[in-house]
Amino acid sequence: MNDLPTIRAITQVDRAVWAEFRAALWPEESAAEHMREIERAFAAGDLWVFFAEAKGRAVGFAEVAVRRYANGCEQQPVAFLEGIWVAADVRRQGVGRALMDHIRAFLRARGHNELCSDALLDNTTSHAAHKSWGFTETERVVYFRTPL
Repeated sequence: MNDLPTIRAITQVDRAVWAEFRAALWPEESAAEHMREIERAFAAGDLWVFFAEAKGRAVGFAEVAVRRYANGCEQQPVAFLEGIWVAADVRRQGVGRALMDHIRAFLRARGHNELCSDALLDNTTSHAAHKSWGFTETERVVYFRTPL
């Protein structure tokens, strides 16, 4: 891929591709769960989702939400990168960076001054990608739960 992708906000007609991309990023969730989350996001309007398109096809996406709080972040509420994914055949060609550049401008225009994210402790590929996009690690956390 020689040209930088075009970044755009998703629309209702993007449901199927968005679900496909979510399943690639989060395969532990079922297709039905992804579609429920997509429908919930459209109804609530609390998630910004962007597609990267190149050569006539979607090649990546990113989801951004506003959370009340995020570990290691200073702003409250805080913009949070919930997920980002790029198709394998166009990775390391600037698609992730184009998505991040678009998200940064989008959030700055809305008064945000920081973007936070997370990754699993063993996902060193994601750690490296985040660092390449200008993120710095703030802390490491292990979450716990107990049924009630």
